[in-house]
Amino acid sequence: MRDKKSKKQSYTKPLVISFSMHAVLIAALLFGTDFTMSEPKPSGRMVQAVVIDPALVKQQAQQIRSQREEASKKEQSRLDKLRRESELLEKNRKIEEERIRKLKEQQVKEAKATREAEKRRVEKEKQRQAEEERSRKEKQRAEQLEKERKTKEEAVRKAEKQRLAKEAAVAKAEQERIAKEAAAAKAEQQRLEREKAAKEAQEKAKREREAAEKAEQQRIAKEKAAKEAAEKARKEQERLKRLEQERKQQEAALNDIFAGLETESEQNSSARSQHVASEVDRYGAIYTQLIQQNLLLEDAFRGKSCKVNLRLIPTGSGAIVGNLSVLNGDSRLCAATKRAVAQVGTFPLPSEQDVVNQLKNINLTVEPE
Repeated sequence: MRDKKSKKQSYTKPLVISFSMHAVLIAALLFGTDFTMSEPKPSGRMVQAVVIDPALVKQQAQQIRSQREEASKKEQSRLDKLRRESELLEKNRKIEEERIRKLKEQQVKEAKATREAEKRRVEKEKQRQAEEERSRKEKQRAEQLEKERKTKEEAVRKAEKQRLAKEAAVAKAEQERIAKEAAAAKAEQQRLEREKAAKEAQEKAKREREAAEKAEQQRIAKEKAAKEAAEKARKEQERLKRLEQERKQQEAALNDIFAGLETESEQNSSARSQHVASEVDRYGAIYTQLIQQNLLLEDAFRGKSCKVNLRLIPTGSGAIVGNLSVLNGDSRLCAATKRAVAQVGTFPLPSEQDVVNQLKNINLTVEPE
């Protein structure tokens, strides 16, 4: 805004000086005319008078007024254009701030999801370690039981050798007791195995259920992202439509100004060239804005830039990129710029062919804020 104000002051001062000088000239001419048309007084000396043509004075005054009106119209047109450009830049700034805010919110959500996933992983790891510890203890217990059983069998065998001569009924009863203990141990082992299998089945069902819930969440997130992308594309089309309407209004205003000016053909050509250059700059700013809206920002991009050359191919009311060349800049930012250009797809074009010809080969500089 300070630059615009200084530019306005730099134009105002010369205009005031010019108007003042023309006013002095007109006054001098008018006073000079009144003097020459007054009654000459008799004098003893011969006075040589200069006669000024009133029609010439009137013509010069009319020319000065025309020049002043033309300068005033040009200044007003320039101020209107600066105001519109300022409003457009402010609007684009707000849109970019909103996009950055949403991106930060998404990053916070993703970080939260990552922390929750890590928490679940740690819990599962603890459960796995607890299960391993339980299995280890059960194995130790089974080994201890087996060791005790073998010890008892050995004791029975030794006792049996010593009691070979004893009653057969006692030996048979001892054998039955041993058989019952073995059956009980086997039954206990089978029960433990069944409990372990049931717990593993429950864990598997839990993992499958969690995987299904995660897949459903991802599907919902993708649907939401698709809807947001569609809404963003619709808003972008509306914005481009408004820009096109503003361009047509500016073009109509320029045509009215050109129709009312009585200047030479060389001046008209210069004004048209300035208009074409202004339109090329305006559409270049639009293209840069479209690219930056699709740019995935990184903290490393701040303070860096990338200059690219676009070769556009007109396709009706828009244009597609036929070729993209990196002229200079940060390599990572330039790679991200290429991806952003591909996401833009179609770039808008004006209806003026001479402006379109300039836009077919255009250089753009991407500088993330």
